[in-house]
Amino acid sequence: MKKASTKLRVRYNETDKMGVVYHGNYAQYFEQGRTEWLRNMGFSYRWMEENGVQLPVINLNLDYKQPAHYDDELTIVTEIKKIPTYRIEFQYKIYNQNDQLLVIGETTLVFINSVTNKLMKAPKYLLDKLA
Repeated sequence: MKKASTKLRVRYNETDKMGVVYHGNYAQYFEQGRTEWLRNMGFSYRWMEENGVQLPVINLNLDYKQPAHYDDELTIVTEIKKIPTYRIEFQYKIYNQNDQLLVIGETTLVFINSVTNKLMKAPKYLLDKLA
């Protein structure tokens, strides 16, 4: 499936007293990866929301391999597991500047119609891009 790579540098406020990235920040790193993945597909969350689609996260899994530290340059590799239906499943791998694997994760999001607040199928424009 299509992949996107996103780079970011760990900021001081994302770390604990030991200079290690606080575990809760990885969910935000995954979100940054997803946002860039969508942007690479030609969409943004804002555009999708303006066109009636919301994407709430319903599941998040993380597997920590090694810690990230203050000032590390991280690469977030984001891809989808399969063609989306009513849900879209993302996989993530986060590497540091030495190409060491730090974190593996997954998120599952569902497509919600923002008018009816009901579950909906993946939008055709997204499926067409993945075809």
